[in-house]
Amino acid sequence: MTKQDLRIVYMGTPDFAVESLRRLVEGGYNVVGVITMPDKPIGRHQTELSASPVKKYAVSQGIPVLQPKSLKDPEFLEELRALRADLQIVVAFRMLPEVVWAMPPLGTFNLHAALLPQYRGAAPINWAIINGDTETGITTFFLDHEIDTGSVIQRVPVPILDTDNVEDVHDKLMYLGADLVVETVDNIIAGTVKPIPQSELQTDEPLRPAPKIFKETCRIPWEKGVKACYDFVRGLSPYPAAWTELQQGEKRTVLKIYATEKDFCMPSEPVGTLVQDGRKSLRVALKDGYLVLTEVQLAGKKRMRVADFLCGFHADGTERVE
Repeated sequence: MTKQDLRIVYMGTPDFAVESLRRLVEGGYNVVGVITMPDKPIGRHQTELSASPVKKYAVSQGIPVLQPKSLKDPEFLEELRALRADLQIVVAFRMLPEVVWAMPPLGTFNLHAALLPQYRGAAPINWAIINGDTETGITTFFLDHEIDTGSVIQRVPVPILDTDNVEDVHDKLMYLGADLVVETVDNIIAGTVKPIPQSELQTDEPLRPAPKIFKETCRIPWEKGVKACYDFVRGLSPYPAAWTELQQGEKRTVLKIYATEKDFCMPSEPVGTLVQDGRKSLRVALKDGYLVLTEVQLAGKKRMRVADFLCGFHADGTERVE
């Protein structure tokens, strides 16, 4: 079987999934259909609909698109069967029922933004950075009954620099992931794939989950110290963004923090004290030093560099973060 003969159905939604689809299409692979999320209502009155990035690309290439509300809907399943896929590929989509992932004769494989079995879940890039890891990676694996537990096809490690935030690592994995998707398809066509059960890849290191991130997840844990808070901020930057409550007397305001620097020392101020040096710097006192804020956003304001923020910030000496 050649790449022109192999009938591929591709499933994905966000920008992360577009690059792999683009590589397949531009590489001459036979993508016969795309499955993505239904269009989302947007605008003040929620009357306009916005298509997913994957749908926009698929439509631009003339690829048929299915957008089921339910992946178990009989009408959708009939349309999916009609595409006669030999192989299905999933990149940043949703959990599939067995009736979907077991449909094609060559199976369904997923691209996961971590080195499985570590960081199973919805937000592997965020949690790897929040936990201070210096390495992550990408994995292709065949789907099975439990989420992110299927046999591994291929893994590629990727370093995380101390200055990387989520956007940096996301983009690295997006492009390298596209390479791996194409390589995996080629190996499936060649019949050289030898899937490895994840149990054989597990080490003595405890497995760390990567659950979905909610607003309360993003509240900065100031009690954990400089390194942990620095990693926490970059692990949520630029989206959804780490936040704290800025307290001035009786007034409390949400402050999002996008970028910081580390300053290890022994502060004299209590943990959480906001220390301002004129119009030059803004620091938070912690148990083992200061977290120097470099890019922030006050509720109702624009995201900005701290030097610009301080031009309109009037401190009275009572400021702290909680």
